[in-house]
Amino acid sequence: MESLKVAIAGFGFGGRIFHAPFIQSTDGLVIDKILTTDPAKIAGIQKAYPHVKIAQSFEDILSDPDIAIVVLAVPNTFHHDMATQALQAGKHVVVEKPFTVTSEQADALIRLAQNGDRILTVYHNRRLDSDFRTVKKVIEKNLLGRVVEYEAHYDRFRNYIKDSWKQTIVPGGGILYDLGAHLIDQALTLFGLPTEIYADLRLQRDEAVVVDNFELILSYPNLKATLKAGMLVKERGPRFAVFGTEGTFLKHGMDVQEAALLNGLRPDGGPWGIEPREIWGKLNTSMNDVPFVGRIESETGNYNQFYQNLYQAIKGEESLLITPESARDVIRVIETAYQSNKEGRRLTFG
Repeated sequence: MESLKVAIAGFGFGGRIFHAPFIQSTDGLVIDKILTTDPAKIAGIQKAYPHVKIAQSFEDILSDPDIAIVVLAVPNTFHHDMATQALQAGKHVVVEKPFTVTSEQADALIRLAQNGDRILTVYHNRRLDSDFRTVKKVIEKNLLGRVVEYEAHYDRFRNYIKDSWKQTIVPGGGILYDLGAHLIDQALTLFGLPTEIYADLRLQRDEAVVVDNFELILSYPNLKATLKAGMLVKERGPRFAVFGTEGTFLKHGMDVQEAALLNGLRPDGGPWGIEPREIWGKLNTSMNDVPFVGRIESETGNYNQFYQNLYQAIKGEESLLITPESARDVIRVIETAYQSNKEGRRLTFG
């Protein structure tokens, strides 16, 4: 199998936890360079990935003809400019979510990738969470009848302001661009584009300067999707609640992959992405007029699929799992949400 060399720009939480381990475990991909100037991160790279070279600058990556794929694990404000440079240098590009700060920037990158015949994708890894994959299966198997309401939460309890650019007044900062991008992408994956959007965006913590709580309602002809996230949720309810004409599905608990990565486990080190039985979702429904109440075994979480698919897409053997157009639509929803909140009303989306 011909290997493709990968360079990662940025080695903070995203690059270190969510990208490098999965690139490393994907047949056909090899991490060749990582761009960082932080001495502590360089020491960590040399220990975990001794074969990897430390890039001195982004130009060091762009000018290297052996680098086929550039992964941008950098703050949101840099996504558009760095992706533009990488595409112009003839590289395939992976952008950490959210894709860009504006949909106009996203459209420009899509055109550039198409004109250069390069693969451009966005790391919406939460499509590959165990809980979301289970919800998707329940809906697709028609276990609830016609779905009329969907509610998804991504809540945390952090009653202080973390020292992070995400908590500052910069383009693309705040919880809607961060956790909200995941929830929006999941909803669009399940139901497509909504017809109307209503948003309530708030600053709830004492020293917050950017949005740290939101409720977003996506309206469809026969369905309401409610997406919520906040930083002051100490007792969490269901992550997902789905209601249909024949029943209800409730799912508590988080996908286990992030916790495993934070505990030093790696996707190529044994069983991966398997949820414990105690957080399997509960289904209460009637199938063919036969009542059923019980636990549904969770699907296996599989972030590996993202980079496996990327390799196959570059080789022309698979369709791209996460298209830039779908990631652009997430940004369009975010833009409309901010407008809805500003105007205090429901807005048509099209």
